[in-house]
Amino acid sequence: MPDGAPFCPGCGRRMIDVPGAVAGVGLRKENIAGALAYFTFVPALLFLGITPFKRNHFVRFHSFQSIYLLIAGVLIALVMRLVFPVLTLIPWLGYLLAWLVVLLSLLAWVLLWMVAVVKAFQGELFKLPVIGGLAEKA
Repeated sequence: MPDGAPFCPGCGRRMIDVPGAVAGVGLRKENIAGALAYFTFVPALLFLGITPFKRNHFVRFHSFQSIYLLIAGVLIALVMRLVFPVLTLIPWLGYLLAWLVVLLSLLAWVLLWMVAVVKAFQGELFKLPVIGGLAEKA
């Protein structure tokens, strides 16, 4: 790892010390802002527009990842809206299978969202599989 790197390339933890903060202990405004960015798109858009946060790589990354996660959730919901009537055409188990697919998709999305919020609150630069690469480039 190069000296002076702001983030660890392996785990995403912040490597530069913040003045006045004990290493690894306490709440930083970047961590709180990164976690708050995942609660709807409004805080994410605000953090992208507010001067101290829009220059911070950590907050920008989590704001863009939050927006992309929301877009992915809407697209998955639209796909489920189209798949549900097709699955209900199956006799007997069609409705059960359709609801099972919808509930499992919702559960997976909520768990992914919760992991992203916790990782942002812990100060880690946690990249989601496809969305994280897009957020890092933005």
